Amino acid sequence: MAYNERPKSDSSGHSTNETRIEHMEYDDRNHSIPRTSRNFSSLAAERMRRNAAAKLANPLAGISHAKLEEMGASYARKHQIGDEEDIRAFQKGACLAQDPKRYHQVAGLTAKEMSVLKREFENRWSQPKLMYIVIILCSTCAAVQGMDETVVNGAQLFYRYQFGIDGEDSRSTWLTGLLNSAPYLCCSVLGCWLTTPFNNLFGRRGTIFLTCVFSALACFWQGFVNTWWHMFIARFFLGFGIGPKSATVPIYAAETSPPAIRGALVMQWQMWTAFGIMLGYVSDLAFYKVPDSSGIVGLNWRIMMASAMLPALVVICFVFLCPESPRWYMSKNRHYKAYESMRWLRYEKVQAARDVYYMYTLLEAEKEVQQLHGNPLVELIKVPRNRRAMLASEIVMFMQQFCGVNVIAYYSSQIFLDARFSPISALTASLGFGLINWIFAIPAIYTIDTFGRRNLLLTTFPLMSVFLFFTGFSFFISDETQHTARVACVALGIYLFGIVYSPGEGPVPFTYSAEAYPLYVRTYGMSLATATLWFFNFVLSITWPSLQTAFTTPGAFAWYATWNIIGFFLVLLFLPETKAKTLEELDQVFSVPTRLHAAYGLRQIPYFFRRYLLRQHCEPERLYENDEAGEDRDVGFDHDPEGGF
Repeated sequence: MAYNERPKSDSSGHSTNETRIEHMEYDDRNHSIPRTSRNFSSLAAERMRRNAAAKLANPLAGISHAKLEEMGASYARKHQIGDEEDIRAFQKGACLAQDPKRYHQVAGLTAKEMSVLKREFENRWSQPKLMYIVIILCSTCAAVQGMDETVVNGAQLFYRYQFGIDGEDSRSTWLTGLLNSAPYLCCSVLGCWLTTPFNNLFGRRGTIFLTCVFSALACFWQGFVNTWWHMFIARFFLGFGIGPKSATVPIYAAETSPPAIRGALVMQWQMWTAFGIMLGYVSDLAFYKVPDSSGIVGLNWRIMMASAMLPALVVICFVFLCPESPRWYMSKNRHYKAYESMRWLRYEKVQAARDVYYMYTLLEAEKEVQQLHGNPLVELIKVPRNRRAMLASEIVMFMQQFCGVNVIAYYSSQIFLDARFSPISALTASLGFGLINWIFAIPAIYTIDTFGRRNLLLTTFPLMSVFLFFTGFSFFISDETQHTARVACVALGIYLFGIVYSPGEGPVPFTYSAEAYPLYVRTYGMSLATATLWFFNFVLSITWPSLQTAFTTPGAFAWYATWNIIGFFLVLLFLPETKAKTLEELDQVFSVPTRLHAAYGLRQIPYFFRRYLLRQHCEPERLYENDEAGEDRDVGFDHDPEGGF
């Protein structure tokens, strides 16, 4: 059976695929030889998992409109939501929730409702004003994140000297790295794991408010320190603002946005984080020439560090103008408040009722799944389909750091100084990198769903490696005789690296991790993914100064250039494509045994050379339509008797 085909049904109504599973086992070495020693309990558990996943994919699939109207009205009356007009909205909303795009098949909608529903998909950015305030809020939160990360880039040119850690000895290099990495240490060991309790206690808006308060206080605090250890404490505290916010804002965006713009809105987190990174460089450049005043030593770097509090203050001032997440209200059994909140974010009651009722059915399905599966953390590792998704997610999150991008984001000013830029030119060149990082993140909104996640990474990893090698080797150009050439080559290498990073390894990791896991373990998978991201961010930040001293600047760049080559092969072997696939199709994709996918990846190398270099006509291999892979899938190959992937 091809991987992109649905199982056919027999006369009893059961899928023929399930019938094969129940009655036949295939030998791993010869798929045509049946065996009878099948572990039926494993097969039953696997079927239950897949049935649960299908239910989570759409709990309302296959139900008649008459039954849906009855269910919608019953829900509204049970939770005492509104009057008869609201009950009618839930009757029609339940039918719309089954498939929002088929609004024209729902009987009884008014002409105004039909017009709004049509416009929702034909002109998806036609949204109420309050929805745009939510979009601005999420974008500003992302900018807070980016600015928190990069104001230190320019400030460290000054405070290292003031704190006595500006030398090239091991103490100075390790302390410089420790100060840069302090927020990410906090994120990985504490901050990210506070996301769930903060959200449970304070809600989405409350968590955003609280984390922005942490960010603002920490940034202000950083402007008043006078020792390295005091700076470390202030920056460690900043991690309590960065960690929970990085997980909560995308969740809030997803839970408040309509289906037509949900993916685009969640994806913009990375783009506006890049904008915040650029703002950090702008701040460094703007306050560079501020002189010391009234006995205040280092007034310029103090203002740089404190300036990152400004976007956080903006969020603090208007976060409560936005409604709370309807899903959060529903998780607290406050269904009328959920509906009331959703009404603020939609034009028509029927739209609000549609989205609220679908949230309710998903929550009910999730409760059933939790009772079925037990401990999600165990399921994350125990179930091969989940384990493969975890492997792929961890690869892209790890490589987002070890591709070397944050070496440039956090240390670009020092790198440019080492290339013999003047201090003001170094800050200006850093701003250029931030601008490139933001501008070239915009095309990813389109390419990530057309060119594909895997193809973007396979294309950009080799290019990132080439440009890092180019940047590192540019430091060998003689500074005395060819100063201009050296400066130009270092800047060019870094800018070209930013151009290929921004649409590839920049947005792909969060998007990929958010969709790779089944819904019943997705929050746990994302928690692990974000913790991995911040931990290796900490590792990269703390080690770069010492790495640069030990390997020299060319060697340090070569180190990360080599990791990009490794990243290419990790993606080639272990990362399935997830573009434009339903949850059911993703289950099929991640059910391909790892050894089969790795072999398929290796076979793609000669295909590439024959097709694109030798210009030979050859058809690409389609793994998920391959009979061998299909048979493995059909028989529940996930349950490898050897316990492998």
